[in-house]
Amino acid sequence: MSAVALGAGLGVVAVIALIVLLIAKELSSAEVEGGGKNEKLKNLASILTIPIVSLMLVFMVIVATKIWEVL
Repeated sequence: MSAVALGAGLGVVAVIALIVLLIAKELSSAEVEGGGKNEKLKNLASILTIPIVSLMLVFMVIVATKIWEVL
């Protein structure tokens, strides 16, 4: 397996993980804002911010790399 294929595969995994985490955060935040009093969901909504920010940075690097390849 080449390095390019490995990098592309990891990029896809990172983007899918970002989408899943964003959905989980949105659902847990909606429950808390909707009047739910579940402390676990409230904690989950705040804790998910850390991996989301990290994966957003990875996503931005992927996009910047793709743009650089086109130029």
